[in-house]
Amino acid sequence: MTIPYNSSLQKATFFLTGFQGLEDLHGWISIPFCSIYLTVILGNLTILHIIRTDATLHEPMYYFLAMLALTDLGLCLSTLPTVLGIFWFDAREIGIPACFTQLFFIHTLSLVESSVLLSMSIDRYVAICNPLRYSSVLTPARIIKMGLSSVLRSALLILPLPFLLKRFQYCRSHVLAHAYCLHLEIMKLACSSIIVNHVYGLFVVACTVGVDSLLIFLSYALILRTVLSIASHQERLRALNTCISHICAVLLFYIPMIGLSLVHRFGEHLPRIVHLLMSYVYLLVPPLMNPIVYSIKTKQIRQRIVKKFEFVKSLRCFPKD
Repeated sequence: MTIPYNSSLQKATFFLTGFQGLEDLHGWISIPFCSIYLTVILGNLTILHIIRTDATLHEPMYYFLAMLALTDLGLCLSTLPTVLGIFWFDAREIGIPACFTQLFFIHTLSLVESSVLLSMSIDRYVAICNPLRYSSVLTPARIIKMGLSSVLRSALLILPLPFLLKRFQYCRSHVLAHAYCLHLEIMKLACSSIIVNHVYGLFVVACTVGVDSLLIFLSYALILRTVLSIASHQERLRALNTCISHICAVLLFYIPMIGLSLVHRFGEHLPRIVHLLMSYVYLLVPPLMNPIVYSIKTKQIRQRIVKKFEFVKSLRCFPKD
């Protein structure tokens, strides 16, 4: 698609990017993306429904899992309109206010997910290293405070970004490398110095993802030390098995995030398709895989899902009068 130059339009609009050179195939490309989005929505809603309706799952570990599912749903829904809009309607134009709003939600929810993963690591640390105090440490009130603090910290740190971007004049192409708006991509289009945005962006990452990942690593170092002190080999395996799902969620979140950051900062000469694929991996793989991982590796969740399917199957097989 050729983008006509229009100075008044350029001041109010960015242009999102689908798969360049494959515009004729966007209809077909949308099929796997629709399947991914549908799976993300259904998978996370299933996790939320099971935790909400089963009183035996009203425990700290599952409350944090519900927070993770809510965050993944938010990330999915924040990108869905623009991604499918490009594939279905070739709707590449996005107004600057809408772009900045999408940017705010994407980055805020990404930081919230990092905070939730840290909370889940604290949950595992208390459960394994100090099990007798588990219920007194992770009370419902404290869990609510942890959830609210995750949202507030993330929102307050991301809130300045749209205002920092708003002060720029954008005199370049206005074409973004992705199907949604990201801070690093937008600031590259500015005409003036972006040093303030660069420094503040690094500050936000260090204060959130940097601190969270360090604390997660320390919590698992302490967990490993405690587990190795357990005499029974069977008990060691049982203790570590309760952490596998969370470790997978941590890797699914941080590895794509680090990969995308490296591509943005040092991959200017890489093909555009690499930037595009990394961005999709970063925002779609964790919400897609987290419900699957927890459904497979968490016995309680798996059993409830099987029961739900058996119940639905029994209703369908019930003879009609």
